[in-house]
Amino acid sequence: MLEKVFKAYDVRATYPNPLNELVAWRVGYGAARWLTERAQRDGNDHHRMRHIVVGRDMRKSSPVLVAALKQGIRDFGANVIDVGMVDTPMTYFAINHLGCAGGIEVTASHNPAHYNGFKISRVQAKPVGTGSGLEVIRAYAEACDPLNVEPRAGREEQIDLWKQYRDHLLRLLDPAVLDGSCTLRIAIDASNGMAGTMAPKVLRDVAGLEMQEINYDNSTGEFVHEPNPLVEANLETVRAAVIAGKKDFGVCFDGDADRCVVLDEQGATVGCDLLLAALATEALKSAPGAAVVYDLRSSRSVREAIVEAGGVPVQSRVGHVFMKARLAETGAPIGGELSGHFYFADMFNTDSGVRAFLAVASLIANAKKPLSQIIKPFQRYQQSGEINFHNEDKLGAIAAVRAAFPAGEFTELDGLSLDAGSWWCNVRLSNTEPLLRLNLEAKDRATVDRQVAALTPILGVRVEH
Repeated sequence: MLEKVFKAYDVRATYPNPLNELVAWRVGYGAARWLTERAQRDGNDHHRMRHIVVGRDMRKSSPVLVAALKQGIRDFGANVIDVGMVDTPMTYFAINHLGCAGGIEVTASHNPAHYNGFKISRVQAKPVGTGSGLEVIRAYAEACDPLNVEPRAGREEQIDLWKQYRDHLLRLLDPAVLDGSCTLRIAIDASNGMAGTMAPKVLRDVAGLEMQEINYDNSTGEFVHEPNPLVEANLETVRAAVIAGKKDFGVCFDGDADRCVVLDEQGATVGCDLLLAALATEALKSAPGAAVVYDLRSSRSVREAIVEAGGVPVQSRVGHVFMKARLAETGAPIGGELSGHFYFADMFNTDSGVRAFLAVASLIANAKKPLSQIIKPFQRYQQSGEINFHNEDKLGAIAAVRAAFPAGEFTELDGLSLDAGSWWCNVRLSNTEPLLRLNLEAKDRATVDRQVAALTPILGVRVEH
């Protein structure tokens, strides 16, 4: 049963089959065992090192899964701190603010309403994925059964941390926006997800934020549109609001509000890599010489912008487990992925949709010019966007790419990256499906189209969305 729900970076599946209350209990028991063991092994002696934070999203199945999860944690003998219905970054904040052994957010992020899952973090909200503990939690979960364990009666308490979370975040907003001397007009699409709870509690009373609230109602656990801001069709409502309302920018959050996509004042989608280039340039003004972490699929202009701003560009594999580790290793103030995950040192090296929102608002306030003009200097190349190819022999296709371009420069940090001089690309292997993912960039559109066409028969059958 558990092999169907444990993924590379979290636990996620459809409810009630194969993800159900029994699985939730086992995850709670197994996670409590591993988190407390790991905290003890790392020498943490804080009095809350047997406490685990639990938060949840607004899905219909979340309350019953939370109940079973907490029971599993308590039956192991660990203590639960329930922070309620919160965005995933709030759970990360709570782990750090309270000094706990770790935490679990019950969420399926951007997946449809009938999915659910568990995002597990350890001390300081460090990520837990395959290779960093999730496989051990799975083994512990598989070995336990509620009928064959003697409950140890761990305690539970409920804590409301919204004020502390808001105070922490608003310290990071430009003072002119905070006091209203600079007013920004913004359209926010909460995607009927956790941003619909978070944004009113954190942002609604800020003097310089004039917000149009879209899809804030998350009381039913259903979605007006899929809570995935990477799909252009899901941005149409917020785009129309930006254009009609002459907003300074728009933003669309995913289901658990740990990521977002931004639109400029003209309603154009801002590429997350180009937005990172702009945010990094701003961040390096107060952290000269610092590292900036970016995923290796990003435009070459990101690396160039970091160097031009006096920073040190640091490539990372794709995925929050790797990005968070690289931020911690390098002391980078900021990092980002094409998927809309932006990471911040002042958010404990975690990804946060609301922190990214505040960074964009501060960027515009400081620049005193439209977002489209801020982004324009980084629009140096043409990109294919991510293209998926169905292929049952992924490794064979990778080898064929190498053979087809013998003069190219290859690296294998994540999949295969090829630098052919006038163009460059990355081909990644899906962890769970017979898919290859291509991102290709060149100085002109004709070269992009030509090289995508050349690679297509090698990579397989193109999957159209």
